[in-house]
Amino acid sequence: MSEPMPMPEWERYRILRAESEFAAVRKDRRTVFLIWSLTGVLGGHRFYLGDTARSIAMLFTLGGLGLWTLADAFVLSRRVQTVNTRRRAEIMARHGVLES
Repeated sequence: MSEPMPMPEWERYRILRAESEFAAVRKDRRTVFLIWSLTGVLGGHRFYLGDTARSIAMLFTLGGLGLWTLADAFVLSRRVQTVNTRRRAEIMARHGVLES
């Protein structure tokens, strides 16, 4: 078996730059749950995740009279993962990095 070819230095820098950009916009689960516990009824956690339309709906309906806020307790972790996956894919595509 042959050894894989080493990655060119410029390619390594491009990947590091993309990873650095993602680290700056990555959302943290603990932060989301903290915001949810403090401003859940007002939709603060949804603003943090970039779900502006749902945030405004929660703001004006007091979290769907608390029902949406309660439901978010069960789906927030998955939503954070979805947001992070989408943002990472967008950043990597913008930098021309293909992921397997």
